[in-house]
Amino acid sequence: MKVGLVTYTPEEVEGFDLHVYYVKRADGSVFSVARDMQNDVTCFCDAKAIRENPSIVAVSKNGPALRKNRKINVPFDFVCPTNPEYKAEVLDYIEGLGRERIQGVTLNLYHFAEEEFCVCSRCVELWRQSGLNWTEWRAQTVTNFLKEAKSLVKGTFAVEMFPDPVLAKERFGINFKRIAELVDYFHVPLSSRDYLTNYWVDLLARDFIKILKKPVVVELSAEMLTDEKTEALLKTVAYLSRHNLRGVLLLVHNSENARQVCSFAVNNSEFRKWLKKYEFTEMTRIVDDWAKLY
Repeated sequence: MKVGLVTYTPEEVEGFDLHVYYVKRADGSVFSVARDMQNDVTCFCDAKAIRENPSIVAVSKNGPALRKNRKINVPFDFVCPTNPEYKAEVLDYIEGLGRERIQGVTLNLYHFAEEEFCVCSRCVELWRQSGLNWTEWRAQTVTNFLKEAKSLVKGTFAVEMFPDPVLAKERFGINFKRIAELVDYFHVPLSSRDYLTNYWVDLLARDFIKILKKPVVVELSAEMLTDEKTEALLKTVAYLSRHNLRGVLLLVHNSENARQVCSFAVNNSEFRKWLKKYEFTEMTRIVDDWAKLY
């Protein structure tokens, strides 16, 4: 199993196999490309663009897809994914990345905000013209966007997703089967403030491995760690190492944050004894490799 990083700074760190950089983010920030890395692009969440042009926000009978709308529960501010101008901007940006020396592109938040979105006049008309039911039209819309994006990408093409293995199609328009035909792997964030309770990570990872017909990487949060939280995080990675994952990604603030995780694993004798006692052979290999560097 590979171990990698998702970072807010375009730095590669020794001891990690995969490096993913958030180059375009949900708050509207856009940064210079990270060469030789996987560049992660937020598609239809853009708080800055919505502030500048509120008409592009996705809408429902309960109001707009905004975090401040307490009638709904969305984690970001969502642009309507059929807005032609904004969609063209995103595709132009992806095409620009394709001209750079990068490992590849990962897309996140490329789908509808939730089950009841979007019911703007444009979406309703497009749905009616399609002749499909609501769920199938939305799934077709998302898949068609990903097809366009993939045609512009040089290198590895991956997508992130909300960690819902059951209702992703109904809620977001994510059709696992169709998207699997397009991607090299699926990137599943299982974010948490800590992993002191971690059985749910194991549960969801196993579900996605079974359902998705392409390799899976799982992302875990590795920010603002105490010693207790770091140990819990590493034990969660150990349990994941027993499954058929392409890799585990750690979300960190920067390279120093990543090195702290490695140093803790290498220098915590009780943790290393625990790995050997319970026969986590793959995680033991990973920590032994880190020990050569840290």
